[in-house]
Amino acid sequence: MGSASVQGPLWGAEAQAWSQLQEQNQLPLFGAALDAALVTTGTRVLDAGCGAGLAAVLAHLRGAEVSAIDASVDLLEIARQRLPHADIREADLEDLPFADDSFDAVIAVNSVFYATDPIAALRELRRVVRPDGRVVVTSWGPATQCEYAAVIRGLGALLPPPPPDAPARGPFALAEPGALENVLDKAGLCTVERGEVSCPNVFPNNSSAWRGSASAGGAQLAMVHSGEAAVRTAIEEANRAYTDSDGVVRYDNVFIWVTAVRQ
Repeated sequence: MGSASVQGPLWGAEAQAWSQLQEQNQLPLFGAALDAALVTTGTRVLDAGCGAGLAAVLAHLRGAEVSAIDASVDLLEIARQRLPHADIREADLEDLPFADDSFDAVIAVNSVFYATDPIAALRELRRVVRPDGRVVVTSWGPATQCEYAAVIRGLGALLPPPPPDAPARGPFALAEPGALENVLDKAGLCTVERGEVSCPNVFPNNSSAWRGSASAGGAQLAMVHSGEAAVRTAIEEANRAYTDSDGVVRYDNVFIWVTAVRQ
């Protein structure tokens, strides 16, 4: 079974809050991924795990021919409103509904590490990109470089325990040096470039920080397992250390991106 049946309902539970409060925090990362993928006028690009479609909108503004997939019906509804003429489909990362060699470039922004089988997902990205095309995959940087790890750690204690011997998953699963390159290699992709970008999570007040953080799939899973009150407490406790005198909540983070081509 792929990841869509699990991740779709979690990420769609608070789709509007995600699109309004959290997704825009990733704008620097979206730009870096599109640059690394060489997306420009006429580029056939797939956004694999598009969320509410903001990266796809940026690709469209560059003149690209945009296709996109996501697991969440609710996020896809927003993406289609933003890009009514794009090819936007509900799909699983591990089973993409496109023919071989369909795209000049594929971007997967913070989506692969949520896949049930990341290597299978990456093999699908490799399959649908043309032989000399680019695949750009992003991840959180190491937790030591991401202040938002305070929120993720707080939520981690509220999640159901993983099955015995389960591989590491979640935001920092591919964060350590060489981890992302290793799974790309196993999927038949050769890394040609690597970079990082500063990408802070900024919220105007604690209420927005709560709504934005609670809209993420991990927070929704924690609510299912431990209840909303416990999740709210964990998020608000983390926010205190990152709230300035004006009430703005800011977490500075580093994200990594890797460009790969087919071996």
